[in-house]
Amino acid sequence: MTQPALTGSEIRYLAPYMEWAKTRPSAEFDLAGSNILPCSLDDLPGAREAVALCGANDNGYAPLMEAIAARYGAQASQVTTASGTSGANFLVYAALLSPGDDVLVERPGYDPLLGAARMFGANTIRFDRTFENRFALDPDRVRRAMTPRTKLIVVTHPHNPTGVAADAAALNDIGRLAGQHGAHVLVDEVYLDVTPLASFRAADRGDVFLTTSSLTKSYGLSSLRCGWAIASEALTYRLRRARDIVDGTGSIVAERLGTLAFQHLDRLQARARQILRTNARIVEEFLASRRDLEWVPSIGTVVFPRIRGVSDASAFAERLMTEGRTAIVPGRFFDAPAHLRLGCGGDTEKLRGGLERLGAALDANGG
Repeated sequence: MTQPALTGSEIRYLAPYMEWAKTRPSAEFDLAGSNILPCSLDDLPGAREAVALCGANDNGYAPLMEAIAARYGAQASQVTTASGTSGANFLVYAALLSPGDDVLVERPGYDPLLGAARMFGANTIRFDRTFENRFALDPDRVRRAMTPRTKLIVVTHPHNPTGVAADAAALNDIGRLAGQHGAHVLVDEVYLDVTPLASFRAADRGDVFLTTSSLTKSYGLSSLRCGWAIASEALTYRLRRARDIVDGTGSIVAERLGTLAFQHLDRLQARARQILRTNARIVEEFLASRRDLEWVPSIGTVVFPRIRGVSDASAFAERLMTEGRTAIVPGRFFDAPAHLRLGCGGDTEKLRGGLERLGAALDANGG
């Protein structure tokens, strides 16, 4: 279908990766996703009985907020529910940013974190997480990017698109830096619960931090769109008032099911971790077998290799899709065009098949 032309003022709001993800062809082997294999209703006992079309959730469904708070060591008064992690991030931007403010965002990075800031008239300034430094979070790079107008520093932990963890000392340094400048640090933790570092949370490090997450990526429950932000009570009030404007309240159907999911979260987490352990081993063995690829080890649901000697892997990814019916994400969507993002949280046999097609395409490419 032909898409309508966009004006220059409209283009600046776009998140190109999200548009690509929604419009790309379907694949026989889909390695482009970053989520854990979706659950079925059988994975969530009581789901059918929990569905109801009414309930009080003006500021969020109380049982859900209490479950989130209990799970993550907070108070319910510090929780704002949202439509997925992206919805929670949007509420943070809406509550904290004004036109002309500066937002520091990591590069490579997830482009909705840039697009949302621009929608509020804020300027985005990048700080780099480099391959040469194993994509580590570097407080000195953040310090050099700071301006007098910086209101928010945005970090993903684990990093999207590389799956690399944020170092605790680095986060502490960035928090102190933000506090000195009257800014806040948003840490998107949507991939954290499936990792061994699930207990390492930025919200525990003081009121300068806000964290966002959801049941989407780590638990195979993307369709619930059950997300949240955890912040100080003062900031939570602002987040909830932002939600008054954005969508009023959440879906009571989804919030009731989200509450049920928290009753089974340990089991769902164990399922997700078993899938990821199995799949990560397969991906690591594949990457180690390829002399034409170089990568930094990941703890998350994605890995971000690059093809040696190739400055832009987009054409390769397109050929892989056209000729091999296998989807991977071109690194250009994360401002790292030499790279490819591979998801390793899905169906294991599909993963094996997709890696076989990827290997064959690399061989044909001269690997």
